[in-house]
Amino acid sequence: MIYQPGQRVALVHTSDPHTLLRPGDTGTVQRHDQRHHIVDVLWDSGSTLSMCLDDGDRIAPATTPPPAAEQVVGDAEEWATALRRMRAAGTTAGHSAAEWWAQDTIGARATGDTRRTARRILTGITDGDPAILDALPHLTTAEASVDTSGWELFADATGDVSGWFGLRIQRRDEAMAVYRDAFDTAAADRIADLCRLAASPTGRDVSHLHPDRIRVGDVGVFSGEWARTTGPDGDDRIAVGFVGTLVDHWNGWAVFACTRDVAEAIVADQQRHRDQYRHRLREQGVPADDLDRQVDTALADLSFDGDVIVADQRALSDDPQAINRITPNGDGRYVVMGRSWCWEAVDPYACDRIVGDLPDPT
Repeated sequence: MIYQPGQRVALVHTSDPHTLLRPGDTGTVQRHDQRHHIVDVLWDSGSTLSMCLDDGDRIAPATTPPPAAEQVVGDAEEWATALRRMRAAGTTAGHSAAEWWAQDTIGARATGDTRRTARRILTGITDGDPAILDALPHLTTAEASVDTSGWELFADATGDVSGWFGLRIQRRDEAMAVYRDAFDTAAADRIADLCRLAASPTGRDVSHLHPDRIRVGDVGVFSGEWARTTGPDGDDRIAVGFVGTLVDHWNGWAVFACTRDVAEAIVADQQRHRDQYRHRLREQGVPADDLDRQVDTALADLSFDGDVIVADQRALSDDPQAINRITPNGDGRYVVMGRSWCWEAVDPYACDRIVGDLPDPT
């Protein structure tokens, strides 16, 4: 059969393994080299793949009209709408992939210390660690290739089942790039959100309480150097953090006000440190009648007297007058050792435990 320039044809089969053309794609004949049995075709998708009839390529006459010069699938507004739908579909798929991935990593199906795993993943995402980022779910080439599943994704997202086959290759690439970018971004963002929940000592997202964001008048989590420990991964950990409102700074350190419950926890934590120090001294062979003196010399003694916190630092400071009485303010809040101890705002995710009511993100 002789094909004439301008004749419309449809692809029946091609042996080219790299083309994005598929059976049913249509185009316009540019030239038919009858000697070498090659038909040059300008395909509606933008491809210029020639048909080598002697090598097994097959085409057939078609009656479909060529697409308008500037319109393949709708006008510019319709194409923008199609891309928005592709992005929305990619975002939804990315969220779903993240949920499944998280179940096996930090969720119900995971094993081991999921809080520790979540902290490690969060750190890797923040630092851009390739070992972490490469392990996150991504849309693979096979899952979203232009020439295989592209038309299915496009049809699901836009509701246009046949429109894909009228797209030029450049637009197919653009649609899949939008979908892939939305998928990967949504998956990473959702995993970060889930890790913040899993890594949180409260089971809630507390990223809004990061110490770099705390200003006077803001609620934050506070602790001191005495509470720092080393985690199993060699990371810096804090045994307990206390919720309070930053009211001032003192020599560069934080001064915060807290509720009665938090104040009681601070007093109890100080007594725990005193008990631990006493135990270490006892193991070192310090005589029993000298234990209290050495503990008092090293650590302040905090206790409640009704609504007042009594801070006894006489032995610590070698001052017989060094007894402070900390009373609550008009709102019933306490500033516990605010201008005596080196408090600082800390990262809630570094805390193994947090005492106090945390505000919701606003």
